[in-house]
Amino acid sequence: MGHLLKGKPVADKISVMVKNDVEELRRNNIIPKLKIIRIGEREDDLAYERAAIKRMDKVNIDCEVLSLPLDIHQDDFIDELKKVVNDVSVHGILLFRPLPKQINEDDIKFIMSPEKDIDCFNPINIAKLLDGDERGFPPCTARAAIEILKYYNIELKGKEAAVIGRSMVVGKPLAMLLLKENSTVTICHSKTENLPEVTKRADILIAAIGKSRMITKDYIKEGATVIDVGINVDDEGKMTGDVNTDDCIDKAAFITPVPLGVGSVTTAVLAEHVIKACKMLSF
Repeated sequence: MGHLLKGKPVADKISVMVKNDVEELRRNNIIPKLKIIRIGEREDDLAYERAAIKRMDKVNIDCEVLSLPLDIHQDDFIDELKKVVNDVSVHGILLFRPLPKQINEDDIKFIMSPEKDIDCFNPINIAKLLDGDERGFPPCTARAAIEILKYYNIELKGKEAAVIGRSMVVGKPLAMLLLKENSTVTICHSKTENLPEVTKRADILIAAIGKSRMITKDYIKEGATVIDVGINVDDEGKMTGDVNTDDCIDKAAFITPVPLGVGSVTTAVLAEHVIKACKMLSF
């Protein structure tokens, strides 16, 4: 039977370091602050928001939420975003995506300050990610997956990795982070032919597709490490991942659960990014 790679010890380790940094900043009268911007009330956004607020409270980072109506006009949203960007008390901004259809992300990206863009929305941070420039901010969820692999000493160098999902929020950035660790990476998506044949070659399989329990044992290699990035809510209101853990646990060597897996580490990375931004803006 495979072993569960739980996120709590990883998140706790990161949080201890963050809390120490926060205490040092506060001794210098610098109050780190995160601003969350949410449009509408998607359940996955609300779940992330609750977890983020809880994490910020735990490490003593100030946190505020700007909740905007789902039908907000693009010009009005731009005005609200500019206010947050220009607020000198705010060090990090988390904008929940995807944005509603009436808002063109390409018109928004450059308004987001790259120095406060702690989840890799501004193209400048995307370029830094592609270049391997550690002064940028990779997406928190993508980096959380890497932090879990490193914490549990999962070998990445020279290993084959398959990422199912090609979004700019998780899939593509995670592929770049794996390349930086010298893995050989395949990005899979909805048009990939014979998907199970591709993913069964991977030593490390990362599911980021947003389809509840889609990945079964037929998709994984014997002894593979499986990282489940998916956050879904089933018909009973229960949180599920993209991986059918019960079906895969006997075939995988290691697997992250949902909940209690990547999500908890994501909020810890988010807190770490707030502190990184705070230091860059303050010194």
